[in-house]
Formats: sequence, structure tokens, C-alpha cells
Amino acid sequence: MVRRNLNDLVAFVTVAREGSFTRAAALLGVTQSALSQAISGLETRLGIRLLTRTTRSVSPTSAGERLLTAIGSRFDEIEAELDMLTEMRDKPAGTVRITCGEHVLRTTLLPKLAPLLQDYPDIKVEFDINYGFRDIVADRFDAGVRLGDTIDKDMIAVPIGPPLRMAAAASPTYFAGHPGPKSPRDLVNHNCINQRMQSSGGLYVWDFERRGEKLNVRVAGQLIFNTSLSMVDAALAGLGIAFLPEEEFAPHIEQNRLIRVLEEWCAPFPGYYLYYPSRRQPSPAFSLVVNALRVTSLPRPKRR
Repeated sequence: MVRRNLNDLVAFVTVAREGSFTRAAALLGVTQSALSQAISGLETRLGIRLLTRTTRSVSPTSAGERLLTAIGSRFDEIEAELDMLTEMRDKPAGTVRITCGEHVLRTTLLPKLAPLLQDYPDIKVEFDINYGFRDIVADRFDAGVRLGDTIDKDMIAVPIGPPLRMAAAASPTYFAGHPGPKSPRDLVNHNCINQRMQSSGGLYVWDFERRGEKLNVRVAGQLIFNTSLSMVDAALAGLGIAFLPEEEFAPHIEQNRLIRVLEEWCAPFPGYYLYYPSRRQPSPAFSLVVNALRVTSLPRPKRR
């Protein structure tokens, strides 16, 4: 039997999944030239092209897609088994990869995980800041963080924070020249700071509810952002009304840098949850991360 070079196969799987020699080389800890040579050597030995290369992207050929489908999951299984061997060590070890937003990382994940990382120096956590709905299975993340009402039903969902409320707020400077809205319908007469949703590409529709009455308002304004930090900065600068989870405005409202409006129209909704595939066999390191983040007193979220 001819022995294959498994390192070259790992290199191919990584490049095919990342769609980039640059990102794949960084993940594997090798140079781009060495990675390119490994792929070229594999293609030469197999006598068939596996990747289509352009100046901007890399994608598998039909033969490459077949090979990726056949062996990619098997490498994942091998990696999972190796992670499980950490149970035999005195201390759990390994890397846990989590995709999340920047705000929840700063306010929830890092504060909760800091004591764990100090107690278990062999555990590493890699965070991917992303505001879209990433496929954590395809992108090889151990877990993701989303609001509870957006999690797919085939995922395990673990609450990591309390219910949230949205808040509409603007600076005193803005309201000095614009009367505050009395109803969500009044927002159509205001300069509102919009948010572009990375998952759909559309603009976020502002949802309100009061005593069972629900209103969806499509607002307009001069500014559109795809990150919440920029929206807060714009509101502080007096450029319009922003609409975000109240915790992102909290310190500015407390210090009167922002004025909250329409509070009675902002009903609570499920907060942040850590989610991961139900078929995943958790490693000791991953189990410790989940337990450190878990809030045990909250109900499970409604599933889609």
C-alpha cells in the first residue's frame, strides 16, 4: 500500500475550508510558499487539480470538493479524539474556539472566563469577533454566542446572561433640537442611526411592544453601521437616535450623556446563550468553559 503524506492532506483541507492560502498558513503555522508547494506536490502525485486559484480567492475543483467531503470530517473526528485524551492528563488542556460579538465578549465572556484561565493554564480560548450567523460546524468552532431567540433547534443552548431589553437613546444635544418621540411611530420624523445586519445584508427593523401591542418601525437617517460601538459613538456625538440592547447604553444613560426614550415600549427578551452542536462530544476543557459561563436560573430559549 502506498503511504500518503497526511500533512499534505491536512494542508489541503485547511486551504479548501479557509478559501485562502494566507489564512490557512497562519492556522497551520507555516509559510505560504511551503503551503503552496505542499498542495502542488499533492496534486502532482494524484495527477489531478484540487484547487482553483485566482488573484482573490481559492476554491476546490469538483475533485477537490469530493476529496474534502470524504476526508474533512475524518480529520475532525481524529482531532476530537485527541482532545478527549486530555481526560487522561492531570489537568484539562486544549483550545476552545468561540465566535461571538465584541460587546458580549467584553462584558460577559472575558470576566467569567478569567478565573478559569488562571486556574487552568493549559486551556486556551480563541475568540472570533463576528456579527453574522456563522455556521459553527462548517467553520470548525466549538461554540457560538447568540441571542436566545435566534438559535437553531438542533443546537444545545446554555444561558450565559439575564434577559435583555432594547433601548432607544440619543444625546441631550440631539433632543435640544428635536422633540422626543412619544410613540415608536414618531421615529419616522427623526434622524435614526441604522444598523446593517451582516447575516441578511438588510437594515435592522426596530421592534417595539407595549401591553401586547407590537410595532415594527423601519427608520431612516444619515448613518448606517454594522457594529454597535460605532452606533453608540454616533449617538454620543448628537447625530441621531440609536437602538441597541440597554446594557450598551447603560453607563452613558447613568451619567446623562444619553437620554432614553420609549422605555415603556421595550419589552424583555431572551438574552445571550452559548450554543453548540447536540452531537458534539465535549472535551474536559470545553466542559469547564461551558460551566464557567453558564447561568443556571434562566429558562431555555424559544427555538426556531
